[in-house]
This record gives sequence, C-alpha cells and structure tokens, in this order.
Amino acid sequence: MKHVWLWSLIFLIGLVGCSFSTDGGKGGTDGKGNGKTSTNETGVEVLADGLDIPWSVVEAEESVLVSERGGAIVEVPKNGGDPARKKLELEHSVRHQGEGGFLGLTLAPDFKESRALFAYHTYRAEGQVFNRVVRLEEADEVWVETDVLIDAIPGAGIHNGGRIQIGPDDKLYITTGDAADEPIAQDLENPAGKILRVELDGGIPDDNPYPGSPVYSYGHRNPQGLAWDEDGQLYSSEHGPTGRDEINRIKAGNNYGWPEISGDEKREGMETPLYHSGSDTWAPSGLAYADGKLWVAGLRGEQVRSFSPDGKQTELKLEGEGRLRDIVPASDGSFYILTNNNDGRGTPHEKDDRLLRWTRPDGN
Repeated sequence: MKHVWLWSLIFLIGLVGCSFSTDGGKGGTDGKGNGKTSTNETGVEVLADGLDIPWSVVEAEESVLVSERGGAIVEVPKNGGDPARKKLELEHSVRHQGEGGFLGLTLAPDFKESRALFAYHTYRAEGQVFNRVVRLEEADEVWVETDVLIDAIPGAGIHNGGRIQIGPDDKLYITTGDAADEPIAQDLENPAGKILRVELDGGIPDDNPYPGSPVYSYGHRNPQGLAWDEDGQLYSSEHGPTGRDEINRIKAGNNYGWPEISGDEKREGMETPLYHSGSDTWAPSGLAYADGKLWVAGLRGEQVRSFSPDGKQTELKLEGEGRLRDIVPASDGSFYILTNNNDGRGTPHEKDDRLLRWTRPDGN
C-alpha cells in the first residue's frame, strides 16, 4: 500500500512540475541534481524543455537566450542551472496569432555590459497588424523596451519573416515576409517581403542600395534565416509556395523574384535561388554557416540539412526531433537548435518544446 501511495505522489508531482527543466527529452541529469544532460547516439542533448513555442536562440557568454512566441525571453545557463523566464515591457503588446508573435532576437554588441538586445515582434495598432524591431534592456524581472529601430512593417497571420542579425559590417539585417499580400514584395516603397538593413540606432546606412531606404534586397516571400560566410557573403533561407523553398545568395539591391518567379523560373532582372526544394517542402527557418557549409533548420521537413555554398551539394544531417525552428553555431563548435512541435503544426514529443545542443558525430 505504501508503494502505491508513493507512485501516486510521484505521478502527481510530474503533472504539476515546473514549466521547463534541463533534463528532458533524450537527455537526463548526471545523478547529482545539477541538471547536466547526456548526449544520445545522434549527438543531441537537451539543455531545456517545456519551452513555449520558442522562435530564436542566441548565445551569450555564460547563458543562452531564447525568445518565446507568446512574449517572453528564457535564459538558460550553460552550466546546467535552472532556466529563468522573464516577461516584456513594450509600448505595443505582442500579438501572438498565427505565425506572428515575439520572434527574432540578437544581442547588442555590448550585451555583457548593457544587457541589451534587439527583438522583432508582431503587434496591432489602429486595427491593423504590423511588425517592429525594438531595443530591450534587462531590468530586474523584465525586459524593457528602450528604443524603436523600425516599425509599421506590414504583418498578418502568416508570412511575417522575423529573423534579425547583426552582420560583419555592424549593421542590423531584418527579414520581412509579404504579409499574405504578394505584390508588396515587389514594391520598393513597402518594407514587407524584403531584407532590410539599418544602423543599430535605426538610421539608414549611407551605402544602402536605395538612398534613404532600409531595403537591402526585395522580392522575398517569407525569409526566416540569415547567415554570412567568412568572406562576408550573405545568404538567406526562404519559404516557398507549396515546395520551391529557397536558399539564396543575397546581393545588395537585387530582386529575388517573388511573386513573379519561384524555383527554376527565370526572368530578366530577377535572381534564381542557389538551391530550391522542387516539389518537396523543407520550410527552412534558421540558417547558420560553419565549417564551409550552410546549415538549415527545417520545419515541415523536420530535419537539419547542409548546403555547399557553390550550389552543388545538399545533405541530410539530422532528423527525428520534429519541427526545427532555429540553428545557431555555438562557441564550442556544436550547434544550438530549437524545436517547434507545439506551434500548432507539429506532433509534440514529450516535454516539447526543447532547446537542443547538437554535437555532430561525424564532425562535419
């Protein structure tokens, strides 16, 4: 009878346990209660689980920060300590509906001193849906908005883009989707369906391809990944229409064709992709560059694929973890990966969603 009572208690504790932990999924503690995880046969360990639809991950000196689409930032210590979730204080509340919400994150260059970062989020104003990029600073138990870099980017229930990253030129790059209004991707006066480039205070760089405009490239459907190689060449991953997902080599001022062309289609003055998925669907989101290759996290494809920058080879590298939203190179040579199995389109694993660290067994 005592054993029945004990197992019932354990079951109840499991039901009401904390919202995230550091021992879930394929990993486990080291038996000393310090949250260290074990690595499975594919080189994956779980750093945190129970995340609420995470979207973007960034590495700081002693921790990893994760955005949650509903409007929070989770800080996961690298040493295996307990994660901490903090809310946001924003001028406009996060609108978490469809594909919108609290999306891209990137650290300010002086993050160690300032505890400041940049974030991209969806909001509603005057009866319309928009996206904006803001600067946040950590203050006690919240992250507080301190500046607006760009706002009034058209938004919708789908195709909000959302990736932001500081390039090797110290400019902030921003991916925006067509907000389900395809023609605006070709409209240079509209910031949607573009890759934008701004100064870290929101100003327009003097060397942008269109004077006085944040537009860096256009004709994009729903780009969600940015990465640079060692020569400073920019690449982007982009969701296509029923297949024809793209990996593009981005050049300043160029037109990437949407909605006029996609896949192998060609038209004068428009760029064709470095790769596209044909009739298959990758739904590529996060994009990274490491070891001479591009690495892409796939949502519908539920896999990590590598791509050679010469456009000649792609390989399946990891699968079995479900929908993958972001992939980021870690300072130790591994990758951080976010699952997105609770975004309404996946089949959740136990304790999803999760922050993973992937050490490639083959080393390449």
